[in-house]
Amino acid sequence: MLGDYSLGDLGAIFAMQGFAGLILFSVYLLMALGLAIIFGQMGVINMAHGEFMILGAYVTYLCSTFFQTYLPALFPIYFFIAMGLAFLASGALGMLVEWGLIRFLYKRPLDTLLATWGLSLILQQAYRSIFGAREVGVELPSWLIGSVQVTDTIEIPINGLFVMGVTILITVCVALLIFRSRFGQQVRAVMSNRAMAGAVGIDTEKVDRYTFGLGCGIAGIAGSAFTMIGSTGPTSGQLYIVDTFLIVVFGGAASLLGTIASAFSISQTQSTLEFFLSGSMAKVITLLAVVGILMLRPQGLFTLKVRR
Repeated sequence: MLGDYSLGDLGAIFAMQGFAGLILFSVYLLMALGLAIIFGQMGVINMAHGEFMILGAYVTYLCSTFFQTYLPALFPIYFFIAMGLAFLASGALGMLVEWGLIRFLYKRPLDTLLATWGLSLILQQAYRSIFGAREVGVELPSWLIGSVQVTDTIEIPINGLFVMGVTILITVCVALLIFRSRFGQQVRAVMSNRAMAGAVGIDTEKVDRYTFGLGCGIAGIAGSAFTMIGSTGPTSGQLYIVDTFLIVVFGGAASLLGTIASAFSISQTQSTLEFFLSGSMAKVITLLAVVGILMLRPQGLFTLKVRR
């Protein structure tokens, strides 16, 4: 197959596939950031994480329809408002779920897996009842449509550049929040030693609720970004949840740098292989490679050093 292409063609192909991998990396990373906070910091296996992402996508769809119908003059900037509302909606639902369900299941990871899997099915049926079973898409502002011509054979979609810019901004904000803010110190203290954190005056229940809400809110932003590259349906989130868990485990739980490196490695490998093989075979080979590496290094790519 490679012999059918010239070196110039191969270079263009790899460049285009590499950029497609960067767009996939952006969505994976936004999903994995929220899951890394919930799973890595809290030890909660949230199987409904994909449904929090799709809630953000549906909020974006509703904003698109509302601004297009009632506020057409503000339609060019609706996406920024939609991302903020997606974060608030998914974060608020996350805090409600933590208060009503998750707080009773800490230190019982298998129970959180079963409970959130059931929640996932409930949310899917709720989306199906409210929005219908058919997939929906959003109308993008005109400035997000089109592409940038890099060379005669390489074009970069503008919406892809926007998604990557949002991902960089959110990643920097999460890093500053977790490692440079008082709230981040409280989160790390609670997850390191809950009893000691409570003894020094930290409201552990409040920290738990806000942390879970933050992780779900970031998933909502991921859903908002997802609408630019795919259509939204009740079960769309399940297409990403396995890959997202794989990224968090492969990168090393509770490691932000590991999550970034893992998301980049998996997305680029999968995107490149999909050109030469079918999508399912690309996923299988990527999964086998990750499993092989985890057998040699079960703690993941990066681990946090802790005092004993």
